[in-house]
Amino acid sequence: MQNWRKKIHEIIYESDTREGKLFDIVLICVIIVSIMLVMLESVKSLDAKYHDFFYYSEWIITILFTIEYILRIITVNKPGRYIFSFYGIIDLLATLPMYISIFYGGAHALLLLRSMRLLRIFTILKLSSFVGASQKLKQAIYASRFKILVFLSTVIILCIIIGTLMYVIEGEASGFTSIPLSMYWAIVTLTTVGYGDIAPQTPLGQFLASVVMVLGYGIIAIPTGIVTSEFTKQEKDDLQLNTQSCPNCAADKHRNNAEYCYSCGSKLGN
Repeated sequence: MQNWRKKIHEIIYESDTREGKLFDIVLICVIIVSIMLVMLESVKSLDAKYHDFFYYSEWIITILFTIEYILRIITVNKPGRYIFSFYGIIDLLATLPMYISIFYGGAHALLLLRSMRLLRIFTILKLSSFVGASQKLKQAIYASRFKILVFLSTVIILCIIIGTLMYVIEGEASGFTSIPLSMYWAIVTLTTVGYGDIAPQTPLGQFLASVVMVLGYGIIAIPTGIVTSEFTKQEKDDLQLNTQSCPNCAADKHRNNAEYCYSCGSKLGN
């Protein structure tokens, strides 16, 4: 890789260096400014007064994002890995709206997609412990997926049973005109949201509602416990990751002492 490509790669993909951290901070600031401009533009009184300012500012930001997107592509040996990665897709979606708005005016509102780029705030700090913690949390959720799926299935079945019982107990006179509508009430009550648009009127219905409300508090704690248990297991195997990004395939989150990329085997630039 040419020296200039290697230097740009270190700046825009990594935050272990002063230049890389500064680039990420500036990038996040620009994203925040862009989002604020879109929000302020939605206020009709401000748009009428500062429409040209909003319009040209967004174009300037869009051009900067376009240049950044192109640089991210040309500074890796396998551009496809970045283009079709999560952040690559987000970067593209954050850049396109202004260009689309030339042909379709409503697309301008899609500029709020740039808020997704704020996910890069995780790469500003780039503390090994933070990156490692986020990785362990992801692994904990993934490891808990089957338990969570069983839990959700149980909750759905419970809502069907409770909704059917409430439909039989209360009936149309109290607003429970169908089983699906009664299931909606069960879900709202079980999750402790309680909109209050439908409420039981009979003593038996109110008793069942009370049981569901108390049950809701217990149910909320279950998925938290499942994920926490898996997260604790992950803590025992701290990965100690850093922000090193492979110049060949753009894979990141390498171990602190890694000399070669875990994905493609290329030598890292550390």
